[in-house]
Amino acid sequence: MGRIAKFIGILLVGSLSSTLSYGDDLITILQLALDNDPTLKQAQASYRANRENVIQSRSALLPGLRITGQTTRQTSGPTDSIYANTIDPLTGNIVSTRIEDDHSFRPGLNSHNWGVGINQSVFNLANWYNFQSAQAVDKADAVQLAAQEQDLIMRVATAYFDVLRALDLLDTNNQEEEAALRSLEQTQQREAVGLVAITDVYDSQAAYDLARNTTILQQDLLQSRYEALEAITGQPHPNVEVLREDFPIIEVDGSLNEWEREADANSLQVAAAEYNLDASRKNLRARKSDHLPTIDLQGIWAHVVTAPIEVGGLRYSSGATDRTQLALNLTIPLYSGGATRSRRRAAEYNVNVAQESLELTKRQLTQNIRNAYRRVNTDVLVIAQRQQSITSAQSRLDATELGAEVGTRNIVEVLLARENLYQALRLYADARYQYVVDSLLLKQVAGILTPQDIIDLNEWLQENTL
Repeated sequence: MGRIAKFIGILLVGSLSSTLSYGDDLITILQLALDNDPTLKQAQASYRANRENVIQSRSALLPGLRITGQTTRQTSGPTDSIYANTIDPLTGNIVSTRIEDDHSFRPGLNSHNWGVGINQSVFNLANWYNFQSAQAVDKADAVQLAAQEQDLIMRVATAYFDVLRALDLLDTNNQEEEAALRSLEQTQQREAVGLVAITDVYDSQAAYDLARNTTILQQDLLQSRYEALEAITGQPHPNVEVLREDFPIIEVDGSLNEWEREADANSLQVAAAEYNLDASRKNLRARKSDHLPTIDLQGIWAHVVTAPIEVGGLRYSSGATDRTQLALNLTIPLYSGGATRSRRRAAEYNVNVAQESLELTKRQLTQNIRNAYRRVNTDVLVIAQRQQSITSAQSRLDATELGAEVGTRNIVEVLLARENLYQALRLYADARYQYVVDSLLLKQVAGILTPQDIIDLNEWLQENTL
């Protein structure tokens, strides 16, 4: 649980630090996401609900106290009234006389009792291991919640830099559209004075139309990126801060072996799988204990008030008595239709499932950390190459435009050179943002991603002046 406490502690620091910012920067958006993201709130509620299982399983080990009460009303009498034939002494006639009334609910005898009882499990291994299993599951759930918080950081960062990526691409497309329009206007003027053929105008027009179409599509993409960010925080962010041009692009600090050891020690996915395996083993112990004897202590104190009763013509008076009882109950389960053995076999299979899940998680972690490590270093090389390609594309465009002016190059070659330049600009911007996201992803895979990383990254953001 140490890694969980450490992560949550940093999370709180990040939340407090975020209150110092007032713009639509990365920290502010992360704070809003922590407060409003439905996925995280769902995970938090699920964690709290599952944590109640620990309390419920622990209750089987603690004393149980109860109060009971009962009141009883008894009535009796014949179903029908009883009559007898008698002689009227005055008239000498035979008359029917009722000697006993039929049953009535009005007269009756009341008795009542109430008491206090307590039960305490003295020996029940199944309940004890059930409690330990619930504790292990709770630890796994806590780790999963921490993983959800890391995932939120990644989702916020990815959505934020997707917006910046779309902004840069739209800016580049606008520049390309303006350049294509200027080229079209110049070509039309040169064609009007007979310097170029009409086909050059058609080529320029097609290039402008393509650039304009790309701009329209990019505007729609930017809007969808804004909405994706809004879906996480619940608020629009029309003015996000942008990444500074001097943001450092460096290789991963440390060797691959060091990062693998870091991931082994801090991976939340591996920790959760280990806790789930421990929970499955404790559950198996509980199922093995189902056939063992159990001992329970039972104590009762009761106050009983009885109504007078009549038996054989004798009437016994009512009275009040106090009763106490202290019992030690031994239960030895013998046979339950095969259910006990079936539950034990199911628990054994679940242990196998948890073991294989842990092994799979470790293998995936090794693969993911290696891929993430290589990806960041590859991004560094790609960005350097993209910068060089911009320089090369700009030089080629300048040379091609000069050649077109002296007649050694045609308009098609100029348009192609311009397209290559703006394509290089788009690829460079995309590679920069991909490097940022991949750097955070590497830390997430290693299990060390925290809001502090966002705080550090936020220092490289500035107000958008476009």
